[in-house]
Amino acid sequence: MALAGLPGVAQVLPEVKSRFDAYQRTALQEKLYVHTNKNFYLTGEILWFKVYNVDGSFNRPFDMSKVAYVEVLNADHTPVMQAKIVLKDGVGSGSIYVPAAIANGNYTFRAYTSWMKNFSPEYFFEKSITIVNAQKSPEEAVVVNNKADDDVQFFPEGGHLVKGLNGKVGFKVTATTGKGVPAFMGAIVDQKNDTVVRFKPLKFGIGSFDFLPVAGNTYKAVLKINNQQVIKSIPAIEEQGYVMQASDKGSSWEINVQTAGIPAENVYLLAHNRQVIKQAQGAVLNNGQATFTLEKSKLDDGISHITLFNGRQQPVCERLVFKRPAKKLVINAQTDNPVYGTRKKVGLDIETKNQNQSLLAANLSVSVFQADSLQNLNEQDIASYLWLSSSLRGAIEGAGYYFEQGAENNEALNNLLITQGWRNFEWNKVLTGKPEIKYLPEYTGHIVTGKLTDAANGNAAKGITAYLAIPGTRVQLFPARSDSTGRLLFNTKDFYGLSEMVVQTNMQYDSTYKIQITNPFAEQYSATTLPAFKLNEGMQSALETNSLNMQVLNVYAAPKLRQFYDPGVDSVAFFGKPDKSYLLDNYVRFTTVEEVLREYTSWLTVAKRRGRFKVTMFNEVRLLEDDPLVLYNGIPVFDMNKAFAIDPLKVKKLDVVNTRYYYGPARFDGMLSFTGYKDDLAGFEIDPRALVIDYEGLQLQRKFYSPVYDTEEQRSSRLPDFRNALYWQPDALTNAQGKTSLSFYTSDQPGKYIGVIQGLTANGEAGSRYFTFEVKK
Repeated sequence: MALAGLPGVAQVLPEVKSRFDAYQRTALQEKLYVHTNKNFYLTGEILWFKVYNVDGSFNRPFDMSKVAYVEVLNADHTPVMQAKIVLKDGVGSGSIYVPAAIANGNYTFRAYTSWMKNFSPEYFFEKSITIVNAQKSPEEAVVVNNKADDDVQFFPEGGHLVKGLNGKVGFKVTATTGKGVPAFMGAIVDQKNDTVVRFKPLKFGIGSFDFLPVAGNTYKAVLKINNQQVIKSIPAIEEQGYVMQASDKGSSWEINVQTAGIPAENVYLLAHNRQVIKQAQGAVLNNGQATFTLEKSKLDDGISHITLFNGRQQPVCERLVFKRPAKKLVINAQTDNPVYGTRKKVGLDIETKNQNQSLLAANLSVSVFQADSLQNLNEQDIASYLWLSSSLRGAIEGAGYYFEQGAENNEALNNLLITQGWRNFEWNKVLTGKPEIKYLPEYTGHIVTGKLTDAANGNAAKGITAYLAIPGTRVQLFPARSDSTGRLLFNTKDFYGLSEMVVQTNMQYDSTYKIQITNPFAEQYSATTLPAFKLNEGMQSALETNSLNMQVLNVYAAPKLRQFYDPGVDSVAFFGKPDKSYLLDNYVRFTTVEEVLREYTSWLTVAKRRGRFKVTMFNEVRLLEDDPLVLYNGIPVFDMNKAFAIDPLKVKKLDVVNTRYYYGPARFDGMLSFTGYKDDLAGFEIDPRALVIDYEGLQLQRKFYSPVYDTEEQRSSRLPDFRNALYWQPDALTNAQGKTSLSFYTSDQPGKYIGVIQGLTANGEAGSRYFTFEVKK
């Protein structure tokens, strides 16, 4: 990684740079953004969404992980909805039916990959959504917090207040709604109640003030919020230490460092942006001060972390700065009319181009829904999230505001980075070695994880092969060998929907082990709190109307709301094309497996010694010594006597592999795969020591219900159409000329409708666009 700054800086921080580089090579960052079709849902509705996966360095579509985990959590971090979403070429889409048992309240919608679980949950994608259950009273709501007061916080710039050193202090006051308190007055007073400095917010309840702590004094903050006095403590004031301030000088940032009680020493400033060290400089403290200049042209767009190191190469201060992105996706959208009648076709033309007005292809998602008192436009879009919000803790109110140019915008951005941005970048992890990697990227599909232990003593079982099978006529088997901790990793492929899953070891040799399947969803949670839930009286009419309309829709359109796309999975068994395949209905039927094998197959011998059947397979090259793997509808049957008890009259096909077969950690001396007429086991009993559970695989993609009214007969249909979500298209692609055209139909619901388009290009340009139209009867 290139370093810029004073000559020889690469030598003054060699150990820091080396460890940073090593850490970042291991800690490759993924970042998810999710576009939901709206933000307010009734129970009984369907929540539609699209997942965008980008690399953390360049915000370009990232095709590493093939699965995204999506959850809706209540205030207690209990998941009420979960799904595993297929990712392909860095995008994926899905839907979740909002069940009737859910209580009224605000919920956290979050998304992450398996790889992201290795890092802080603060960097999972999160947003707040509102769910209302019309069958429950507003009082029956999820309690999102017990705070009766507004939340008041203070943040020293750089992280420290030091006696005798002038510094800047950011402040933030948040109401229980999660929004910043827009107007209040505050003051810092000393032990004599003398006012030292007064302050008030600039934007979204956030502001800053200069503060010089004096030795021998103590301080507190006194605020007047909504005509009530609030007294709060301020961060601890240190006797000695470092203070850092950043000033925007137009083409550069000037970083001023002050110290108290620190001997003259070398100090070093390092700036890194999205895992790349961009600038590093060194200076000598002169009268306890040092100044650095960071050229903006040498920093990438977005958030940059500026860290000050002392002479012992220890991080002592940190500051975030933001460079507004130059590249962006410009989306133009135009409907063919501003006003439509009910059940009329809406034509939508979309054009995409970059910041230089050059037309280019983009991957978009489009949502159209009714604008009523229940819905609101999400202030967060894909561009503001990828460039700003994803690098900061907590929700960012009015994130788009900080992308606009202007003196107030710049000051507000600086306040945001002091208050919401300072997060003590985890240098301790960087400087102490590689990150702890517990979860692997899911390169090909969902990894089912398990734990293998000795049933007698509970100790981890190492080096034992286990087998995961999905019973059915599509033969799916996935072996895994336990590591030193007993962990099992089953790399599944095209495992969709809710299925019965059978997991076992070879009971002929490894019968004393216990298998557990572990939860693939993250069990760590961010510190972000949900806003308080409140239904205003003005929402009542819209709520009653939407609830009735939803119930009507679920009655008359129920079958169409439960239609799913065929995932198009390969029906070939995991072992590919067999050496020989027998459709048993084409042959003389026999009543025992022994007769079937003796009469049909010429590549094996069947013997019975001491009451146990023995099958030996061979081919033109060799004799295979061990028993072959026997499968019945994909389930391994390791007990050969039990395999010979299979009823061949319930078997449709026998596949034979007469060569030695290596499959992951497993080795088989041939295979005999019996496949039934149906996906069930037709009464065949699985070994009672095997683990049999229902398991939800990858989500099948639901079809969005959007009726067509092309003909007079369709338009005059007496079936009611009370949809308020008119359109959802997660895969709207513009061509190389930046063009695409879409169409959909209005419902029987008059009113104003809003369309939201979000998207990303292959080069990482992100953007969004809103459009409106009206429906009249």
